[in-house]
Amino acid sequence: MIADAHTVMAWVVVIANGVAGVWALAAHFVESLRHRALWAFVAIAQVLLFVQVALGVARLQQLEGEAPEFHTFYGFLTLIGVAILYGYRTQLSHIRHLLYGGGSLFIMGLAIRAMTLDATPVL
Repeated sequence: MIADAHTVMAWVVVIANGVAGVWALAAHFVESLRHRALWAFVAIAQVLLFVQVALGVARLQQLEGEAPEFHTFYGFLTLIGVAILYGYRTQLSHIRHLLYGGGSLFIMGLAIRAMTLDATPVL
């Protein structure tokens, strides 16, 4: 059950961060797309990422064997990406839409990379 939730949530994370990234990039160029809803959507996409990692950790607790190294690495790297975006948000406030647009698409790419790696625990 947790494995299925982890798989479904992976796609939700990829799609949510993709939409957030494209929306933020478009908002940089088209002022009418700059809404408070954008930042709410970005926050939701990032919270879903933390839920995804928690599901992955719960799944590993159920299974025997060691965690798959690179799948886990890319999973946690997405969280580091969120922290970096958050850390630079005030310093780069003049290009905040570009920062979150590119950052969200980067996180989406990391999530896709994690999905393409074998997530089967090493026995």
